[in-house]
This record gives sequence, C-alpha cells and structure tokens, in this order.
Amino acid sequence: MNHYETVFILNPVLSDVQVKETVKKFEDYLVSKGAEVVYKEDWGLKKLAYTIQNKKSGFYHLFEFKADGSVVAPFELEFRRDDSVMRYLTVKLDKHAAAWAEKRKERVKALKK
Repeated sequence: MNHYETVFILNPVLSDVQVKETVKKFEDYLVSKGAEVVYKEDWGLKKLAYTIQNKKSGFYHLFEFKADGSVVAPFELEFRRDDSVMRYLTVKLDKHAAAWAEKRKERVKALKK
C-alpha cells in the first residue's frame, strides 16, 4: 500500500451542506475501493492565486490516504466528472514527505488546543 495525499478545490458557490456532501462522497469512494483514509483536513475558503473558471476563491480540502496504485486513476476520474471540483492534485508521499505530513498534523493539533 502506497501513501498518497490529495488536495482539491471546490467551487465557492456551494453551500456548506453541499461541500460536506461532496467531501463525504470522495471519502466514501476511497473507502469503497479499499483505501484507508489516514487524515483529512478542511482548509476552508481561500483566495486563489489566479482565477479558475472566473472564480477568485475556493474551498480547499486535504485527504491523506493509503491505497494501492490502481485506486488513484479512477479516484482522479471521479474528480474530473464532478462539476463542483475546480482543481485537484494527488501526490505519492515518500518517507520524507510522510514524516513532514506527520509534523504538520501535530502542529495542527497543537493549534486547535
């Protein structure tokens, strides 16, 4: 099982309920394909560096998961099929990136306290 991280941007015109439903849909898709969702994080509404589809902001979300490599291509196809997704990026984490992701998670937990 490989370690992956996906960041995706959702359309800013979606309601909170629609955003949660979309995130849940992608999480359920990963679980149905046998992936283990290690961590997920909602980064909220952020301003984009450049306009995408005439939008200047978007809802950012992060998934960190472990799965076989054969799961990634169909997962990204689901992103392309969903009109509410403006951009997405999936990367395979090596041992150094995985260690950095652990540090980031600890930092986020410390900030929430």
